[in-house]
Amino acid sequence: MAAITKLNDLYAASRPEAIKYFRRAEKVLAGKVGHDLRHFMPVPLYVTHGRGSRKWDVDGHEYIDFNLGNGALLLGHADSDIEAAIVRVVGRGTHFGQDHPDQIEWAELIQKIVPSAERVRFVNSGTEATLLALRLARAFTGRGKFLRFEGHFHGWHDDVIHGFNPPFDADGSLGVPPDVWKHFEMIPDGDLNRVEDLLVRDRDIAAAILEPSGGSWGRVPLDAAFLRGLREITARHGVQLIFDEVLTGFRMSAGGAQGLYGVTPDLSSLAKIVAGGMPGGAVVGRAEIMRLFDLTGDPKHDRHERVTHQGTFNAAPLSAAAGIAALKKVLTGEPNRKAAEMADRLRTRWDDVLERYSIAGYVYGPPTMFHVYLETDPRRVSAAGSRADVHTSEASRLKGMPGKLVADYQRWLRHHGVDLLSGTGGVLSNAHTEADIDQATEAFEKTVLALRDEKQVLTLQ
Repeated sequence: MAAITKLNDLYAASRPEAIKYFRRAEKVLAGKVGHDLRHFMPVPLYVTHGRGSRKWDVDGHEYIDFNLGNGALLLGHADSDIEAAIVRVVGRGTHFGQDHPDQIEWAELIQKIVPSAERVRFVNSGTEATLLALRLARAFTGRGKFLRFEGHFHGWHDDVIHGFNPPFDADGSLGVPPDVWKHFEMIPDGDLNRVEDLLVRDRDIAAAILEPSGGSWGRVPLDAAFLRGLREITARHGVQLIFDEVLTGFRMSAGGAQGLYGVTPDLSSLAKIVAGGMPGGAVVGRAEIMRLFDLTGDPKHDRHERVTHQGTFNAAPLSAAAGIAALKKVLTGEPNRKAAEMADRLRTRWDDVLERYSIAGYVYGPPTMFHVYLETDPRRVSAAGSRADVHTSEASRLKGMPGKLVADYQRWLRHHGVDLLSGTGGVLSNAHTEADIDQATEAFEKTVLALRDEKQVLTLQ
């Protein structure tokens, strides 16, 4: 492991300013960082600015960015139209605590683009969106539980914090009441017969929620036929189908995964791109369900007759302005086309690297996104006649690569000027270019060879 140790030393030595910031962060930030995905050894990334497909850190290092604000920046960093929209609005006031005209235009654009959006309710994050969607489904059906699928991520509120990483039956966090396990049933995705059997047996299931791309934005791929079958089964059993499109919304297509596959859920959770990279989200769905927000009398006294929902910064003016600017571009279809084209190019080029060096792994992913799977089981590699033989659909494998391998893979890529979203994958924007892909491929090749030399990745015989 000499090369890895040397890399850690080189990485730290080349980031003296980041180390200074980290020392300050240790004294004031709980957990030392602001998001679990920002933990990084030997020092987190501290970014000063971004432009287009790239960003720069406090030590002047430049990165091709496949993180893109945790997937929120379909248009890349510092898009000129979004910047202009925010500047135009900020002079009027940052927050009113009241509705405003831009909120209506923003909702109208969402309604026009997203198939399931008969009505729109704004929230502030993806976690809020899934929480509210589940509350709506329970209120509408009068049932208490929901169905979810192993490996699918829906935010960090109590009902969904478990089950998105293996082992799927383990608690996801301290501090969560143990009885939340009674609120849901969790099964592997892909098996419609098992879904049918469960819904026949348990009549208290109000909703089925899933990422329509497959778990963790397609890290565990999901066949569109399963979505179509799930739509039919849930409708037949009066179970509300919820698509968590927090990351896939406006990304897999202008209309999200539901627009790409032609499957319309009852409710959808949106965030990230919907607010143009600003804080914001929404729950959208059938008008019949969304009427549960309507007042039936005095708002102070009818809370038992409707779904109550507050939120100081719901549809905040700056988020609305950014969202409108972003969605007007999404409506043209051009951002998705360009981002998907660049993602296709990246997946092909990176897979060619694995083929050239007979690395046991492959590159895959839905439109505008990519993931890399590296097989580390010597028995599977020995039995494989080709790289195709190491392909897997098992969530525990696709989401269960050794943590050290993933960390070293990320560190090598950052060392060579490439930053990822999470795990082994990332997302593309319409700001990425062929030159970005070429440079990122060079970094990927150097990374793969370093990991091969350290015997962290295996080669086919």
